[in-house]
Amino acid sequence: MTHVKQNSATQNTSMARAAALVMGFFIVSRALGLLREVVIGAQFGTSAELDAYLAAFRVPDLLFQLVAGGALGSAFIPTFAARLLQGDRAKAWRLASAVANLMALLLTLTAILAAVSAPWLVRHLLAPGFSAAQQALTVSLMRLMLISTIIFGISGLVMGALNAMQHFLAPAAAPIIYNLAIIGGAWLLGGALGVRGLAIGVLVGAAGHLLVQIPALVRLGARYFPLLDVHDAGVREIGRLMAPRVLGLAAVQLNFWVNTILASGLPEGRLAALNYGWLLMLLPQGIFAQAVATVVFPTFATQVAQHNLAALRSTFTTALRTILFFTLPAAIGLILLARPLITVLLQRNAFTAASTALVVTALQLYALGLVGHSVVEVAARAFYALHDTATPVVIGVGAMLLNIVLSLLLLGPLQHGGLALANSIATTIEMVALLWLLRRRLGGLQAGMLAPALWRTALASAALGIVVWGWQQAPGVSGAWLKVLLCLPLGVGVYLTVAWLARAEELQAIRHLLRR
Repeated sequence: MTHVKQNSATQNTSMARAAALVMGFFIVSRALGLLREVVIGAQFGTSAELDAYLAAFRVPDLLFQLVAGGALGSAFIPTFAARLLQGDRAKAWRLASAVANLMALLLTLTAILAAVSAPWLVRHLLAPGFSAAQQALTVSLMRLMLISTIIFGISGLVMGALNAMQHFLAPAAAPIIYNLAIIGGAWLLGGALGVRGLAIGVLVGAAGHLLVQIPALVRLGARYFPLLDVHDAGVREIGRLMAPRVLGLAAVQLNFWVNTILASGLPEGRLAALNYGWLLMLLPQGIFAQAVATVVFPTFATQVAQHNLAALRSTFTTALRTILFFTLPAAIGLILLARPLITVLLQRNAFTAASTALVVTALQLYALGLVGHSVVEVAARAFYALHDTATPVVIGVGAMLLNIVLSLLLLGPLQHGGLALANSIATTIEMVALLWLLRRRLGGLQAGMLAPALWRTALASAALGIVVWGWQQAPGVSGAWLKVLLCLPLGVGVYLTVAWLARAEELQAIRHLLRR
């Protein structure tokens, strides 16, 4: 038992270091993502042209997600990791090559089909509420960005292989290159080419996303085999695991699609406002939740391959506590500081005070679901590691149906805010359902450690909320810059102080890691 505890402690320390590394790169990536939105906002505001760009992005993103995105990664990493654990690296790389070749072929064929049918898709399924000029622009942008889907497919597989081999540096750096390319497209080309400059930036960024990972792949001894082996047991296992996951991702993408359709019928700029709010909510979700989930997934897969559910239960509980420690106060901060944050970050040039008001509504209502989105990231990966992709899919489809129903009910009274609120409610219910089922699957979630940690996090978050709200109402605290510069560090300081007084173990772990 002592040996098991030592191994678990060693694994947790290793994961903490890897998570810190990935989190650092995610912070840089999200900071650049924020800068990207600042540049896009200044260039295009909440215009009809930007609405067309966002609508055009839906189809390339749909193809990538269904064929090569989260569906492939959730199925490929456990299978590839199992091959590596067996010690047959050549067999593992034959599997990776076969999957890469099949995926590239499928993506190419579907991209061509989507490009040919783009006018019909935009007119009837994607943005029926757009004007004829907006629809024509959407079609041309979609066709250009479909090329990036094929590149991203290969890059996503490379990322999965590197993560399975416990290499996180290059995959974490890839989004940085992608964001830099889009910033360049908006800044350097936006004036002359409009949103077509953004589309070119997406294409260049996809290529950079792939190329920055190739050197690491070569150093780790990757081998390429020109084969299409559909009879390989590993390929079939990946296909089996992918099938329900594809359905789940299709449900998620359908939510985005429905939002696009509904928002296309609203006044100009509502779709853009939803996108800004969504991306701002994803800043803390990406920095904390995705970093932790990225690092723990290969560990989950290895623990399952070793039939060590006790270690999996411990690792998951640690990851869950860490995510809650960061995202609960972040959600409160986003809700209370939404207006001054958006004013400081985005309100300039084409992004007016009216644009700010639209985005504030979207961000505050999306932020209600930040904890749900974050926990779902790691909970779903625990099921994938257990080779159970069906359970998260069933729950996800249910959440999708609920989201659509709520969107239709809330659209009238709340306009685009209703779409954001529907998403938050559905995702929170999805989180609760996944945790309940995972608790049964793992024989518990170490409630004796989880419950006190949650109470300490909630107490510190409440203190943060009271102080931030109170200082914003104080005499003399006016102006967006003053509120951000004063309330943001004050809130963080109060949160950390109360967490320290409450002896939050997550804070102690962070301090220990920084000292090391």
